[in-house]
Amino acid sequence: MVRPPMPRVTAEIIAAIERGAGEWRAPWFHNGTSIARPTNLASSKRYRGINILALWAAGFVAGYDDGLWGTYKQWQEVGAQVREGERATTVVLWTEIKASRHANDDDGDGEGQQRMFARAFSVFNIAQVNGYERPETSTLPEADRLAHAEAFIANLGVKTVFGGSDAYYRPSADTVAMPPFASFRDAASFYGVWLHECGHASGSKHRLDRDLSGRFGSAAYAAEECCVEILSGLVLADLGIAHHPRPDHAAYVASWLKVLKDDPKAIFTAASKAQQAADWMHAQQPQSETLAA
Repeated sequence: MVRPPMPRVTAEIIAAIERGAGEWRAPWFHNGTSIARPTNLASSKRYRGINILALWAAGFVAGYDDGLWGTYKQWQEVGAQVREGERATTVVLWTEIKASRHANDDDGDGEGQQRMFARAFSVFNIAQVNGYERPETSTLPEADRLAHAEAFIANLGVKTVFGGSDAYYRPSADTVAMPPFASFRDAASFYGVWLHECGHASGSKHRLDRDLSGRFGSAAYAAEECCVEILSGLVLADLGIAHHPRPDHAAYVASWLKVLKDDPKAIFTAASKAQQAADWMHAQQPQSETLAA
């Protein structure tokens, strides 16, 4: 077991953000296709948390158009071969273990402590291998995906008031304010902004209890915005809807970069909180909901 490669993962995500800064882009912006849902070759399970960001960043920089990833051995097992010279991307598998403790320790109870350890794995994208043809997958029509997004947000139970020109969440009233649909350039932008504001609502005291007190320009504000933007990317990917940056993201890019450069662990915290919020959102859906969180 090794500790998570925080500096390397953070550096790669920072590099991806800096590469897209002129277009206000970050790795968590995507077009809603399979690249937006990084999936493991062997298990067919979607990656979670910081691993999604690491794979998004790698795919963004390299220009990959598919989100299927596997280790060198996993590709070999399906008859494929990673091409010579291809660079791997690091993902992290967290494992909880029970550490032994002696009865004469300070608390004297003699019980073990739960500790988290991480093991790093090197994975390669399908674009880096020869000899593998991806099975065809079907995608719901856009109208069905947008209707699904409408129902998904409604199931969150967050009160929304439509009108005006600004989108925001007001904690004191536990209410999201949204401009009317006609104010947006397309449906994906409308649902993306609505989900973003509901993302802030997920952090209220009676939900996930995140710090929502930060003012614009503060580190706490930047951290919350980063968390919710990642959350929006995660859920919109699950819904198959594009997550495009808005012009006002230009004001956030510099603050995101400052937070990530000042603290290599910040992106891990933001990704963890975003995954927690995405799990909460999926948990509000009907039992018949088939989307994976």
